[in-house]
This record gives sequence, structure tokens and C-alpha cells, in this order.
Amino acid sequence: MATLANKTIAILTDNGFEEEELTSPKKALEAAGATVHIISMQEKIVKAWSHDHWSIEVPVDVALSTANSDNYDGLMIPGGVMNPDTMRAQTDYVSFVQEFLETGKPVASICHGPQLLIETGMISGRDMTSYPSIKTDLINAGVNWQDKEVVTDNGLVTSRSPKDLPAFNKKMVEEFAEGVHKKSPAFS
Repeated sequence: MATLANKTIAILTDNGFEEEELTSPKKALEAAGATVHIISMQEKIVKAWSHDHWSIEVPVDVALSTANSDNYDGLMIPGGVMNPDTMRAQTDYVSFVQEFLETGKPVASICHGPQLLIETGMISGRDMTSYPSIKTDLINAGVNWQDKEVVTDNGLVTSRSPKDLPAFNKKMVEEFAEGVHKKSPAFS
């Protein structure tokens, strides 16, 4: 198993993330030895959504307004219908993600999370997957969309839904262990 000792990973989220799409990857990252920070525009906590109701609250470790992408080795974006939709409308969230893509740091996103990646304008030509309902959005953004449990493209890891979490978590840890990949084709 890959080790993430001495690596710090950012999980970027807002209220309405799908509970297990944050908690399962966070546990996998920590089990591999990573330090994990929850980053959000919310001040103290973010609220999870679980299937059809509000659920757990997770403490925010670092406010997005003070977060510096230079302090992180990788970025994970959980899904949920509300979470990425909220984040993609906020330039601070979009800019934070762009900094990871510009520097070639690995990024992992599951379910509806790739909606935030669309807003960066930096995923055209990439191989990705997502929850099926945003397939057309990704194709319109220039993505080569694939219906697979996990798709990896040069440090970018995506999966479709919570049922893919075992494969997603394994590949995410591997890519984060590899570290910086070549820069996004948009900036080559």
C-alpha cells in the first residue's frame, strides 16, 4: 500500500457534501499516513447530507480565505448535489482548485464533485468519470467521459458514486503518493 507519510492533503467542501464521499476518503488518506485538512468558506463546521437528510457536522480546519495551496500535496473534492453546486459559484473555490491543476498536484473528485472542476476551464481533453447526471456537462467541457468505477488521467482521479469508493480511495492514495504530475495540458 502506498504511504502518504509527510504529505498534507486538502479536502475542499461546503455544506451539502455527501457524507460518505468525504468521510471514507478522509479515513483512507489518514490510514495511509496523510495529514488531512477540511477547507471551506464556512467558518467552523460543514454539514453533510446523507441520502435524503442532513447528517453529521465536520469541523473546518482551515478557512478558505487563509488556505494556501502551496501547503498541500493533493486535493480531494467530495460530491453531493449541493456541495459542488455551491462551490462552483464562488470564485475563491474555483481559484483554489485551479492552483492545484496549474502546478500538476494530484486532484481527486467523486460523484458531482467534477462540477467544480468544470468551472476551472482546465479539464478539456482529460479522461474523467462522474455521476451520470453530469456526464453531458463534462462532455461539453471537453472531457473524454468514461463509465468506469475510477478513471485516472495524469494525477486526476474521478469516480461515479459512493459504490465506487473502494476503488476511488485506493487510486487516490496511489496518485497522491506519486506526487506532482506533469502540468495540465492547458498550461503546457
